[in-house]
Amino acid sequence: MGALIWGGVVLTLIGVGLLVYCIVAAMKARKLGGSDEDIRARLQKVVALNLVALLVSAMGLGAVTIGIILG
Repeated sequence: MGALIWGGVVLTLIGVGLLVYCIVAAMKARKLGGSDEDIRARLQKVVALNLVALLVSAMGLGAVTIGIILG
């Protein structure tokens, strides 16, 4: 069960790293400015990546939980 736990930890850290990237990208998009449509287009890409990051992080936390329960 150790592999399941460590695999989950890796997935969780990847998800958290992607979330940090999303935060930085969103702040950069707002800072660059431009028209409302330009900002909205940049933020829509960030939102899609944010959902993927949340999914990866949740899968990692689920794997850690299952590994702890089974171990």
